[in-house]
Amino acid sequence: MGKLDDIRRPVAEEMKVFQKRFKSSVHSDVALLNIITSYTLRQKGKQIRPLFVFLTSKMLGGITESTYTAASLIELLHTATLIHDDVVDESYERRGLFSINALWKSKTSVLLGDYFLSRGLLLAVENNDHELLNIVSHSMKEMVEGELLQLQKTRSLNITIEDYYEVIRKKTATLIASCTSGAAKSVGAKKEVIDQMYDLGINIGISFQIKDDLFDYQERGKIGKPTGNDLREKKFTLPLIYSLDNSEKKERKSILRLIGNGTMGNEKIDHIVKFVKSKGGLEYAEKMMLEYKGKAEDILYQYPESEARQSLFDLVQYTVDRTK
Repeated sequence: MGKLDDIRRPVAEEMKVFQKRFKSSVHSDVALLNIITSYTLRQKGKQIRPLFVFLTSKMLGGITESTYTAASLIELLHTATLIHDDVVDESYERRGLFSINALWKSKTSVLLGDYFLSRGLLLAVENNDHELLNIVSHSMKEMVEGELLQLQKTRSLNITIEDYYEVIRKKTATLIASCTSGAAKSVGAKKEVIDQMYDLGINIGISFQIKDDLFDYQERGKIGKPTGNDLREKKFTLPLIYSLDNSEKKERKSILRLIGNGTMGNEKIDHIVKFVKSKGGLEYAEKMMLEYKGKAEDILYQYPESEARQSLFDLVQYTVDRTK
């Protein structure tokens, strides 16, 4: 975590204040809620999204009360989606700990996710940050559409590279874009700056998601084999789509038949991983990841040099260097 500590340095004090405020924002008079939210906050992770908010705000001139609202609103939304995702995916572990779903079952998990979402909405309304609410609500709509679009395309086993970018733009990139554009809004930036910060977040988010795609094919753990988690769920990510597009018709049909028929066991996954590697799918995905990272950096170069801007550069680099 040392690298992230260095990146946080320009906003370290603000992040400490944010953590206290965030904890306070989810407090309830219902004892069970407080027990569960306390457990949830122990799983807070790296808090990358609030970090994007504070660093962007600082780069653009300073941190305001509205900046704290933006960071809390986005983190509440993000936490709600993670809780709901664990229910949908029937996942019983998150960040090495039991998920809320594992300990309190699905009904309580769904209600907790709804609670976090409602607290975010109330926070924005109570602070009269209606334009921030508009930015984050748009992000939420896009995320749901992205999830459903991915489900639709996965079932049909027919997803193009254009479809893929549309899915990850909606599912992943739009939330990071709400961090950077919401930060710009929180410091009273002009519309063209807010729009540019939105583009910054989209490029970072796409790069971030492609990195996640690559994890599926990297050798992990003691046995030195790829995790294949996306493949097990029959998700079509960039390395696979590119490889299918660059294979003979007969070979493409064979791979699609393999994916479409039955469960994805280790033997199938090993076969598909070898196929993707043989077609240059990993190299292509890495190339595109770095291309979107470069687009993000080009935007940052347009702003005056500062500690916050340097930390944003480092945070963008971190998204493609991270090992998990």
